[in-house]
Amino acid sequence: MLPIHRFSIDDYHQMGEADLFEGKRVELLEGQIIDMSPIKPKHAGAVAFLIHHLSRQLSDDYIVNAQNPIALSDHSEPEPDISVLRYRADFYQRSHPQPEDIHLLIEVADTSLDKDQKVKLPLYAAAGIPEVWIVNLPEQQLEQYTEPASEGYRSIRIYRAGDRMEQDWIGVLEMGRLFGAS
Repeated sequence: MLPIHRFSIDDYHQMGEADLFEGKRVELLEGQIIDMSPIKPKHAGAVAFLIHHLSRQLSDDYIVNAQNPIALSDHSEPEPDISVLRYRADFYQRSHPQPEDIHLLIEVADTSLDKDQKVKLPLYAAAGIPEVWIVNLPEQQLEQYTEPASEGYRSIRIYRAGDRMEQDWIGVLEMGRLFGAS
């Protein structure tokens, strides 16, 4: 196997400042610069619905952040669709959120499903992110991952259209509304 150079977050930022990614949507995963999928209407609608729901339900102890970077390690700066972060007075203007700042990450997946499940989810578990949702648009299901460990998440719960997710901190989330059924 040939040696592979892994870019650091600093390298990645310098390339961005030099306009090497002009007009492209990319993210840094395990030192590799990965193209991001285009955002289709169903994807955008699911993100908008979740932002609306979470913003109305969450207390002022949280910030709902959309499609912005998080710093997982020296070599990974993914851009999840939604991050629920602990409140910080500067709204993360001084630095990107670190794993300890993150309460929940949400990936809305259509064409990116394979990457989200096989590449990003293990990175999130290894970083100790307590909860991740993958909104699986092709299967019309929400996959809830909790109990992170180095080998992945120990607990997975699946919600399908017609189901309701009920949690104290987010209220009731109707899957039918998330997937556009009502």
